[in-house]
Amino acid sequence: MTMQSTLASLRDTNARYGMFHAMTEDTDAGDAKFLFSAKDNLTSMDMETCAGSRILEGYHPNFDATAIAKMRAAGGKLIGKTNMDEFGFGTFSANSAYEIPRNPFDLERSCGGSSGGSACAAMAIEDHVSLGVSTGGSICCPASFCGVYGIAPTYGRVSRYGLIDYGNSLDKIGILSTKAGDLRKYIGVMAGRDEKDPTSCVQPELRSGMVRVKSVAVPKDGIQGLSKDVESTFKASLEMLKSMGIDVEEVDMPSFKYAIPAYYVLATSEASTNLARYVGMRYGMQEGDLSLKFDDYFSSIRSEGFGDEAKRRILLGTFTRMVGYRDRYYAKARQVRQLVIDDYKSVLKDHDLVLTPTMPFVAPRFDEIERMTALESYKADYLTVPPNLTGMPHMSVPCGYDGNGMPVGMQFVADHWNEEVLFSMAEDWEAGFELRRPSA
Repeated sequence: MTMQSTLASLRDTNARYGMFHAMTEDTDAGDAKFLFSAKDNLTSMDMETCAGSRILEGYHPNFDATAIAKMRAAGGKLIGKTNMDEFGFGTFSANSAYEIPRNPFDLERSCGGSSGGSACAAMAIEDHVSLGVSTGGSICCPASFCGVYGIAPTYGRVSRYGLIDYGNSLDKIGILSTKAGDLRKYIGVMAGRDEKDPTSCVQPELRSGMVRVKSVAVPKDGIQGLSKDVESTFKASLEMLKSMGIDVEEVDMPSFKYAIPAYYVLATSEASTNLARYVGMRYGMQEGDLSLKFDDYFSSIRSEGFGDEAKRRILLGTFTRMVGYRDRYYAKARQVRQLVIDDYKSVLKDHDLVLTPTMPFVAPRFDEIERMTALESYKADYLTVPPNLTGMPHMSVPCGYDGNGMPVGMQFVADHWNEEVLFSMAEDWEAGFELRRPSA
């Protein structure tokens, strides 16, 4: 499919899948070298940016996020901002205040979250690359559910300038695509130091070239609680890795099970602080009653503009930072985070990568999601949260399909700044794996 035909059919494609919150009006690709889309929490000058929330409705930034600016400078044309869970709060993109993206393999199923629209676009549009953002699994989860390759690089590898933050110490901008080679190519485009984001200024150079992966470690806690389809597909993938000459060893990672509670304390604590700026005065929703006192005005705007999940996380994060509870929850979670990092570092001394399934089940139907409690949704991230908590680079690759043809993914984790190991693993895997595309 040519770029011209992609642009000509973009609205019809979006009508089917609901992947975009905002789209380009152009039907002419001009001198663009490639088309790309970006998650709706990355600011862009020519499209509304709402981060999936009503409270930012009408916000038209006057600057591009650094990641988008670099993609444009490399010859890319931004064609759409993808639907997502509000501020990244979710696992299924069902918490969007706008349209909920639908899985290209089954329109009654989720694309995953919170970068669900990005994964949908990567699969539904031929030769397309999409920018996602990961805090606790928001790239790898939708990559697994939609059967694409997705990478979250080392924290700080890609500048976060222009990102509407969920958790400042956790957020990472990455890539989703049906082609493994795009991970290396476009992370290379976006990576680098940016004076506007100090966390990006300490990074070593992004290395290139193929790396021979000799061994992977599989945490025992990472193969518990899987659905039968995911378990059987993952076991078959391990056999395929062995046939590629890669040693596979089960290992103990004692801190693995504590990553989820630590993550939700840290993430909600940071989120409640970040969301304090949305009060209907500077950007987005500003239609409150100006005759009210300050606190009453702010409360009325926030009550109307935030969704239920955003309110839940604001309350959780505010509680964990309260005097009398900060040491019990927030400080303890930071200690657990270091334990998880130490566990990964220890294992990666003897192995090239750590490997688990990406998600414990395939993409669920929307009626199944409706029956889940908030706690059940949080627990679904127990495989993607640990590497995100550590800031280590990780990626999901498609590794098989269940009896209904739904994709299954597996997740590789490398040590900090070692993205080239992940790029090489994805490209080696792609050479022997037959990627499926959904039928029209």
